[in-house]
Amino acid sequence: MTKQTDPREDRFREIPGLVSRILKASGNERHPSGKEFRVLSSEQAARLSQEFDCSLRQVWISAMEQGVGLRCNLRNLESVSLQEQLVLFKARVAIVGAGGLGGQVILSLARLGLGRIVVVDPDVFDETNLNRQALCTQQALGRPKAEVAVQEVAKVNPALEVTGIKERFTRTNGPDILTGAQVVLDCLDNIPDRFVLEQTARDLGIPLVHAAIDGFLAQLMTIYPKDQGLSLLYGREKETPKSPLGNPVFAPNLVAVLQAMEVLKIVLGRGEPIRNSMLSLELESGRLERFSF
Repeated sequence: MTKQTDPREDRFREIPGLVSRILKASGNERHPSGKEFRVLSSEQAARLSQEFDCSLRQVWISAMEQGVGLRCNLRNLESVSLQEQLVLFKARVAIVGAGGLGGQVILSLARLGLGRIVVVDPDVFDETNLNRQALCTQQALGRPKAEVAVQEVAKVNPALEVTGIKERFTRTNGPDILTGAQVVLDCLDNIPDRFVLEQTARDLGIPLVHAAIDGFLAQLMTIYPKDQGLSLLYGREKETPKSPLGNPVFAPNLVAVLQAMEVLKIVLGRGEPIRNSMLSLELESGRLERFSF
C-alpha cells in the first residue's frame, strides 16, 4: 500500500499558455434550464493534457478556476455550482467495502465529480455478487474488487484519482488509509469491522457515513467524531447472526445513493446530514422513517 498524500494540496508546475488554450478550446453550451455555461469537453481536456504534458487533473482544475466547467458535469450545474464542483473535485473520500453498497457509492461519486476516491476491499468478485453489486460483471469474476473499482471509474471519468487497496481495513493500517480523507464511508458487511472503522475515523476527526442492508431493509446514519455513533444502533461491539433474508439489488442501490448524498452535504456544507438519528427504509411497504436519538 502506498502512503497517501494530503489531497487538499494540489501542487502543479506552472504551465505557460495552458489557461489561454483552455479558454480558447472551451465554448458556451445551453443547459436544459435555458442558462448557458462555458464548458470544456472531455476530448478537449485530453488533448490539452497531451499537448502540455500534464495530468487531466491539472487541466480540469485550471479550467474550473477560470470559470470553465466540464461538459460531463453540465447537468450538475444548476444543482451544484461550478465553485462547488471544484470543491468536490479537490475533495477526497475513503470507501471501505466495494460490494453491494460500496460499488454503487463509488459509481455515484464518480459521476458527481468527486476528485479523489480511496477504495478498500480485500475480496474478489464471485458469481453470487452479480445479483446486486454494481461493479460485478462476468468479466470481473475472480478479480479483486478494489482493482475493478479503479478500472471502472476510469471508464466514467479518467480525470479522477482512484486508489485501490486490496487489504482488510484494520486498526494497524487504518490510520494510514484514512489520513487526508474528508469523509469515510462504511460499506462493510460485519459489525466488528464497522466499530474498528468508526474508532479510526473518530481518532482522525473524520465524519463517517454508515449504511447497512438486510433483505428489503436498509439504514443510514452519519457519525461525526464526537457523536455516540454505532453503539446507539448495535450496543456492544459484537457480531450478530447472519440474516436469512439475503440481499436483492434494491436496498443496497437505494441506500448507497443516500450515502453519496451525505458526502455532498458534508464536503460542501449544505443541507442537513442524517446525524444523531437513523434513516430507516423498508422497501416492501414503501416506508421511510427517521428516528432521533
